[in-house]
Amino acid sequence: METKDAIINNYNHSITITERKNLLITGVKKIENFDSEEFLLETVMGILTVKGEDLELVKLDTLAGNVSIKGLVKGFSYIDDNVKKEKEGSSVFNRLFR
Repeated sequence: METKDAIINNYNHSITITERKNLLITGVKKIENFDSEEFLLETVMGILTVKGEDLELVKLDTLAGNVSIKGLVKGFSYIDDNVKKEKEGSSVFNRLFR
């Protein structure tokens, strides 16, 4: 039997926005933190930040990894840990000894 994390990792990640008022996100592993202005979600593609006004969690399906949010969506972005790791590993010595 597969674990919950293995099941969610098999899902595709997508974001569907309807009229900047409704947001459906698939491939969500867990919700790290949220309030009426910001959601911080761990997805199969990395950490996703959703910013807006009057944001509310409408539906959470932890088994399928789906999250539905309503409110005025002002933007979203990914926090990429890989960028930081690449910068740390880009010294001359690190590039020589790859």
